[in-house]
Amino acid sequence: MWSQLSSFFASKMDMVSTSDHASVVSMNLFVALLCGCIVIGHLLEENRWMNESITALLIGLSTGIIILLISGGKSSHLLVFSEDLFFIYLLPPIIFNAGFQVKKKQFFRNFITIILFGAVGTLVSFIIISLGSIAIFQKMDIGSLELGDLLAIGAIFAATDSVCTLQVLNQDETPLLYSLVFGEGVVNDATSVVLFNAIQNFDLTHIDHRIAYRIAFQFGGNFLYLFFASTLLGAVTGLLSAYVIKKLYFGRHSTDREVALMMLMAYLSYMLAELFYLSGILTVFFCGIVMSHYTWHNVTESSRVTTKHAFATLSFVAEIFIFLYVGMDALDIEKWRFVSDSPGTSVAVSSILLGLLMVGRALLFSLVFLMNLSKKSNSEKVTFNQQIVIWWAGLMRGAVSVALAYNQFSRSGHTQLRGNAIMITSTITVVLFSTMVFGLLTKPLILFMLPQPKHFTSASTVSDLGSPKSFSLPLLEDRQDSEADLGNDDEEAYPRGTIARPTSLRMLLNAPTHTVHHYWRRFDDYFMRPVFGGRGFVPFVPGSPTEQSTTNLSQRT
Repeated sequence: MWSQLSSFFASKMDMVSTSDHASVVSMNLFVALLCGCIVIGHLLEENRWMNESITALLIGLSTGIIILLISGGKSSHLLVFSEDLFFIYLLPPIIFNAGFQVKKKQFFRNFITIILFGAVGTLVSFIIISLGSIAIFQKMDIGSLELGDLLAIGAIFAATDSVCTLQVLNQDETPLLYSLVFGEGVVNDATSVVLFNAIQNFDLTHIDHRIAYRIAFQFGGNFLYLFFASTLLGAVTGLLSAYVIKKLYFGRHSTDREVALMMLMAYLSYMLAELFYLSGILTVFFCGIVMSHYTWHNVTESSRVTTKHAFATLSFVAEIFIFLYVGMDALDIEKWRFVSDSPGTSVAVSSILLGLLMVGRALLFSLVFLMNLSKKSNSEKVTFNQQIVIWWAGLMRGAVSVALAYNQFSRSGHTQLRGNAIMITSTITVVLFSTMVFGLLTKPLILFMLPQPKHFTSASTVSDLGSPKSFSLPLLEDRQDSEADLGNDDEEAYPRGTIARPTSLRMLLNAPTHTVHHYWRRFDDYFMRPVFGGRGFVPFVPGSPTEQSTTNLSQRT
């Protein structure tokens, strides 16, 4: 009996060790591919057509083909795509760094327009794609798709991916366009996920016209609740990190604790949102904004440099990881086996989805027209060329669509129904086509629509005073963040430290943005910064350059 037990445990240990070794081999290959993506992306940086996202996608596809050939057609990926891995580990650092590095002045100045594009525009695209799917797919032989599945298709393909466009645009040269594309992308992802979750939570099996309006109002109220609650949670978490670091001041003992606390508090905000069924995307984004305005200024200079590059590096690696991941998983033989008997149907479904999302996206021009009517200054209006770029940026679909498709049409990463397999393969086809074709044409399109001024140097990454994007004052060309973010626009007309006071209600109506900035600056200077720190708070470190500038900075604030 002992011999049987020993042989049993030995066989189990061999299985475990074999499994562990296979995982180690897979991770080694994947890390090597990540390094290859970074190196090749650097070599192709000046290429007219390529960017890092497309490079990672191509490398992922090539690797998938090689693995498919080696395995004899059994497998094409090192790791199985998991929506949990995407939403819990890969997405948070990308969204947080976006909020941490954003130019707050441009973002909040165009906040209403961003909400119009990101929320209303996403709802319009969702309606167009959903109605088109209901009208067309129910007449096609693609398996049994219920109403919830067809509505979920609208939410899946309403999620845009503007990474390829943002990699080409520069927010120093085109601040308005960059803020609109960037802000719409963040709000769009959050809106699409909220729409998707709402569809999954509603019982759509017994629905009629009498309760349709009630469901619409319930959804609208749920969306507003999620938006404001998620934003508030992100702001509170960011303020809590600023207060703790300011009061306890970890830097006098170890800057590592400051960096670790900032990272963990940022991730905690995302996980708290998921715990309370809120939008983690909005929460971690606004947490990044608040932490860049308060927390980042409460730490030592070495911690500022470390956090700036650490957050940017994590975001960069996560983006490359996602595109590499999607590229390899696109050739998963299990999904394509279900549609191998009718490839024409899969191509037709993909083409219909592409047409629907392009039609839904085209309605953006009407939203831009309404937005331009509310702008009195021509400099604040979106030109036709910029409208083309914004429209083009929203044509691409990415990992959010793939993750939502897996969530809706698969069980534990596996697909057992023909209709579900067709929708997953069609989603992957649309993502690959839009990223490869539209992504390859993005840089030439932007160079044609928005020719760069000869005096502009895109190599400079220093753009803001007192924000995580810059540190050196002599290199500054415009001051658009931190202090300027909050309304200090006229440095020449108003000396540093003074704020233009609105003179009448008419000024409030004519220039509401500047007036809101004025009152926010007063509130921020008199109430927020004394409690939570921020710009003007300089941690004292004996013998450091900070010690020498403490007196000057305290006098200026």
